[in-house]
Amino acid sequence: MFTPVIDFHIHTVYYEQFNSSIIEWIKSIHGEDKWNKLLSLYQDPGLFCEYLQQCGIDYGVVLAELTPAVTGICSNEHILNFCSGRPSLIPFASINPSLTVDMSSELSRLVEMGFRGLKMYPTYQHFYPNDNTLYPLYARAEKLQIPVMFHTGSSVFKGTRLKYGDPLYFDDVAVDFPELTIVLVHGGRGFWYDRAFFLSRLHENVYMEIAGLPPKKLMDYFPELEKISGKVLFGSDWPGLPDLEKNIEEIRHLPLSKEAKEKILGGNAAKLLKIF
Repeated sequence: MFTPVIDFHIHTVYYEQFNSSIIEWIKSIHGEDKWNKLLSLYQDPGLFCEYLQQCGIDYGVVLAELTPAVTGICSNEHILNFCSGRPSLIPFASINPSLTVDMSSELSRLVEMGFRGLKMYPTYQHFYPNDNTLYPLYARAEKLQIPVMFHTGSSVFKGTRLKYGDPLYFDDVAVDFPELTIVLVHGGRGFWYDRAFFLSRLHENVYMEIAGLPPKKLMDYFPELEKISGKVLFGSDWPGLPDLEKNIEEIRHLPLSKEAKEKILGGNAAKLLKIF
């Protein structure tokens, strides 16, 4: 049976608001000329889909981002329009607890519009994930049976508060919402690789996503990665990644079983997203 390659973590090149630290970071990776070219080309979703296909990616999760204090704003409306009519692009919404009062109703509205999941940014939006004011939102996501991604670990952008990125807070959420699919983005990057790994292994409803982590270092960060290969999701964090095709190829060369690599590169995500 064919196993698709699914990138679980993609940003668009266009934001309604880009803050200076993220622009400086992206240009340091791509160079100003290449970044301007990417910005020109890949505002067109058709060209972007062609690029994903050229890199060997069958589906991509495209993320909205409502984090005006840190990175900027890529609105839910933009993401929905970008993905509209393109089955290979899967839109995930953003909700900012500081900007939305009735988060559970907002989530229902977004899912009705066509969003397939939710991305939350604790370190950018400055909240503890186990704050009980968020529990109605989690209850609604659990009822709607959509995955919720959470940024964990470090970030280089100005205004980030790392204390909110500790994966340990998700132990409460996983226990209190056992049917909620929780995705720990960046695998606890920097401080908490062991906690992200352990929680993914401990809780049936917790997954670990590896966007932004160099593939060649994954076995250093997670020596027993094979043991949780059924709980790990590939993500690129594009355009923060300069060479998407190389990233995938390096994962294919990890000292893991073929079955484990297929699960990580798309099999696990296909199940979560109900792609068969």
